[in-house]
Amino acid sequence: MSGAADPNVGTTPVRPGYGFDEAALAQWMEANVAGFSGAMAVEQFRGGQSNPTYKLVTPDKSYVLRRKPPGQLLKGAHAVEREARVLTGLARAEFPVAAVHGLCTDDSVIGTWFYVMDMVEGRIFWDATIPGVSDVERAAIFDAMNATMAQLHSVDYEATGLGDYGRPGNYFERQIGRWSKQYVEDADAGRDPYMDRLIEWLPANIPADDDATAITHGDFRLDNMIFAPDAPQVLAVLDWELSTLGHPGADFAYHAMMYRMPPNIVAGLRGADVAALGIPSEADYVAAYCARVGRKAMPAYDFYVAFNFFRLAAIFHGIKGRVIRGTASSAQAKERVKILPELTALAWEQAQKAGA
Repeated sequence: MSGAADPNVGTTPVRPGYGFDEAALAQWMEANVAGFSGAMAVEQFRGGQSNPTYKLVTPDKSYVLRRKPPGQLLKGAHAVEREARVLTGLARAEFPVAAVHGLCTDDSVIGTWFYVMDMVEGRIFWDATIPGVSDVERAAIFDAMNATMAQLHSVDYEATGLGDYGRPGNYFERQIGRWSKQYVEDADAGRDPYMDRLIEWLPANIPADDDATAITHGDFRLDNMIFAPDAPQVLAVLDWELSTLGHPGADFAYHAMMYRMPPNIVAGLRGADVAALGIPSEADYVAAYCARVGRKAMPAYDFYVAFNFFRLAAIFHGIKGRVIRGTASSAQAKERVKILPELTALAWEQAQKAGA
């Protein structure tokens, strides 16, 4: 299907160092997954660099397994148990996620903790301009994304058992402090004049609604959603590794950052003729979300966007430090270092739109 990637595509034989006792897994599946039966073939998805992800194929259906990576891990990192928990809670609220069948915290089964969920069949779009579909469907896909994000932020996290899933309140204060500290302390990566301005401007301009709290995804993007094969309908939102209780405005602005993001940094729409593509304008997209969550407007929206550009720049700055120290040598890491000056300039540009 033009313009889309089926989630079935993108698997390989299990990579060296990532294998496990498949017979032990099958035994666990028989005891914990209702309806599991028959021979099972294991494939590995090309993605899932942080938490290795596998496709489990049986004669009747396929499943997805997410596990902590093998080897020594930092405390609290690769928390697959958090992913399983948020997926289970959101399913109770009828939010579109894959159904979780079980979480295993016994290292003796496959060597690390893991969980198993349904394999959701559908389309994944990797390009924000969504080539290969009609303008009418493209508009409907954007509206479906918008509605799904509004639905997420409207979930009663207490009622779904997620009241202690994060720390409510003071979101921007905590996040700005965290990323500023990481930036300043990475002497190897050096300083950047735009970042220096941002670490002064951002904490002095935190909006009054810093206590707003909702379940936040943390990486809500077009390519983290599975759409129905034949309709502009979100069947499942993927990749909940960064989810927490956070600020809904920040989560929405991270998603809407695509409007101001050049495609050479992270898949974005900057420079695209969105009207000709049938894509709503940024202002209309923000207004649609506001209407869905019951607010008249989002006056601090430009601040939210500036914060997200700053956060992304801080992440890229950290990658620069690791490249210099020789602990991140991939081609992708080096490309991100090259575009860091462009990204920090963009981040300051957003702050100026917010009144800096």
